Amino acid sequence: MEVFKRVGDVDRYLIRLDQGDDVLGSINQVIWENGIRDGAVVSGIGTVSHAVLHMVTTTGYPPVEKYPVWEDTALEVCAIQGMIADGVPHLHAVFSDAEKAVGGHLEPGCITLYLCEIVLEAWKSPALTRLKNDKGINELHEK
Repeated sequence: MEVFKRVGDVDRYLIRLDQGDDVLGSINQVIWENGIRDGAVVSGIGTVSHAVLHMVTTTGYPPVEKYPVWEDTALEVCAIQGMIADGVPHLHAVFSDAEKAVGGHLEPGCITLYLCEIVLEAWKSPALTRLKNDKGINELHEK
């Protein structure tokens, strides 16, 4: 385990996404336009009409992955959260319909149905990055 102590002020961005907005693309746009290097998406709720997730399906190395897609399907966004390191978000999401919930890594192609509301925090320190470990997994590190 490693703990990264955060000191200094936190900038918060309260983001409203409208119908047709790409969820991950919009978050990336906010990160890029505001020069955000490090932080977190601490809350994300709403609805999507299209969704793409990335999931691992095995416990060994290398992981076997799948990318389920939902098209023209009304889904609730129960949660979006994750870290931003060196300007790159690593976000996970939980979507649900009337019968079940599913979660995984948020991918491009998740399109806002009615609205999404996202809270993003930008931190002044520590400076973070991700480096591949000996198994090829991107690990969070302090710069």
